[in-house]
Amino acid sequence: MRRLGSFDIIGPTMIGPSSSHTAGALRIALMAKKIAGDRIVKADFTLYGSFAKTYRGHGTDKALIAGILGMEASDEAIRNAPERARQAGVAVTFTTSDIAVSHPNTVGIKLETGTGEITTLLGESIGGGAFIVRNINDVDVELTGEYNTILVRQRDAPGILAHIAHCVAIQGVNIATTRMYREKRNGSAYTVLETDQPVSQAAIEAIRTSEGVVSATLIEATSNPTLLDDDPGLPPSEDADFTSGAELLAHCLTHGATISEEMLARECAVISTPDPHALMADAWAVMRHAITEPLVNPTRSMGGLIGGEARQLANWQAPGRSLCGPILSKATVYALAALETNASMGVIVAAPTAGGSGSLPGVLAALQDTQGFSDEQVVQAMFCAAAVGYLVARNATVSGAEGGCQAEVGVGSAMASAAAVELMGGSPEQCLSAASTSLSNILGLVCDPVCGLVEVPCQKRNAMGVANALVCAEMALAGLDNLIPFDETVEALQRVGSAIPHELRETALGGLAVTPTACTLCARQAG
Repeated sequence: MRRLGSFDIIGPTMIGPSSSHTAGALRIALMAKKIAGDRIVKADFTLYGSFAKTYRGHGTDKALIAGILGMEASDEAIRNAPERARQAGVAVTFTTSDIAVSHPNTVGIKLETGTGEITTLLGESIGGGAFIVRNINDVDVELTGEYNTILVRQRDAPGILAHIAHCVAIQGVNIATTRMYREKRNGSAYTVLETDQPVSQAAIEAIRTSEGVVSATLIEATSNPTLLDDDPGLPPSEDADFTSGAELLAHCLTHGATISEEMLARECAVISTPDPHALMADAWAVMRHAITEPLVNPTRSMGGLIGGEARQLANWQAPGRSLCGPILSKATVYALAALETNASMGVIVAAPTAGGSGSLPGVLAALQDTQGFSDEQVVQAMFCAAAVGYLVARNATVSGAEGGCQAEVGVGSAMASAAAVELMGGSPEQCLSAASTSLSNILGLVCDPVCGLVEVPCQKRNAMGVANALVCAEMALAGLDNLIPFDETVEALQRVGSAIPHELRETALGGLAVTPTACTLCARQAG
C-alpha cells in the first residue's frame, strides 16, 4: 500500500454525490469487471454496513452498475447506468445484508459472463474514492488497483511463482510487489504481481504456458488514489516525507519554506507525481465550474431536496444587503453551489470527500474574487490544503462512515482555513493553528443525511464550513494560537469519531435523518 499524496485528498475528479459511496464503489465494480474479463450478463451486488443503509440516496447502485459497464468515476453517463445495463442485456440485482463486516462501506459482487464463468469479489471503499479488494473467488487477497497488476490463479506447487516472475522479467518489467494467497497447501492459489511498467500481452501468454497455471489476467492500473504505507525505511531521495504536523513544521523551518512548498516537494520526491502543479490547476478549473454553473443553471438534486439555493442567496445579496461582508457572502454562495452540483450528479472534485467538497473552493474562490489572487497563487495554496488533509487522512480519517461529518466537512473546513492563511501571507505555524482551531470547532459533528442523500444537512454544513474556515484563519493571522497542537487535535478527532454511535455515521439512522419531517420525506421518496 502506497503513501497518500495531494490528489488522494484533493480528488478524485468524479461524479457526485459521494466519494466513498459513488467513486469508490464504482472502482470496486470496475476491478471486478476487469477480473471477470468477458462480457457480463448478470451482476448480483450484496451491500453491507453504510452501503446497505444509504445506497440509493448516494447513487451507489448507479455507480456499481457503471463500474461493471466499464465507466470511469468522472463519466457523466453514470446517472444513466441502469438504463444502459438494460440496453446491454445485463441483469442486475441488489441485496442488503445486516451481517457485520470489518469496514462500513463493503460490497460483495458476483458476476456471470456470457460463457457461464462466475467471478466473486468482496471490496471495501475506504474513503476519498480509494478501495481495497479483500477477496476474489473465496480467496483472501489485498488488491488496490494502484499498479498494473497480474492476477494468476494456479496450483500451489513448487516452481510456478518462479515461472511467473521470469515471464515478467524477460519483458523488462520491474515487479513492485509480489504476494501469493492460497486456499490450502497443495490446493488452489492466487499470485498478485504489481508492476511499475505496463505489461505486454506476450508476458501474460507466456505465464499461461505453465501446466500449473489455471488462468492469468492483466489488470491495468486504475486512477485509484494511493494508499498509506507505514514503512519507515525511506531511501535517501525521499527525505522530503513527513507524517505529522510537527514534522511538517520542522521541514518548513529547515528549508525556510511554506507548507505548500513542502507538500509540493513531497509530491515530487515521495509520490513521484508527474507535473503535480498542472494536475492541481486542472482540479481548480473543475472546482470553479462546479461552484459557478448552478448560479447560471440551477439543477434539482437527484433526491429532490435541494436545488437553486445558491442563486437564491446570491440574488438576495445583490442589492448589498448581505449580513456577512463580501468574502463570507461569496464563499457561502459558492459552497452551496458546490453541493448542488454534487447532489445532481455533476462533476466535482472531492476535497477531501464529495460530501465535504464545498468549503475549500468556496473560500479560495471568494478570496480570489475579492483580493485579486491569481490562479497560480490559488493553485499553490491548494497544496497547503492538501497537506492538512493528508495528515488527517493518514493519522485519523476523512470518511463520514468512520468518523462522522467532522471527518468530511470538518476536515474540508480545516483545509480551507490553512490555505486561506497561506494566501494571506501567514506562517506555516499559523496555517496549522487555523486548521487545528477549525477541527476543534467541528469536533463531534455527526453525519445524519436525510433520506440517505448527500443533500440535507450536507449543503448548509458546507456553508457553515466556509464561515468556520474564515473565522479561524482570521484569528490565526492575528496571532491567536490554538492551545491544542494540530497533531493532538487530529488524535482527538480520531478518538471522537470512533466514539460516535453507528447511527450517526452516514447510516441515516439517527440525528436529523429520523426526525418526523425527514421520515415523511423519505416515505414520499419510497412511494
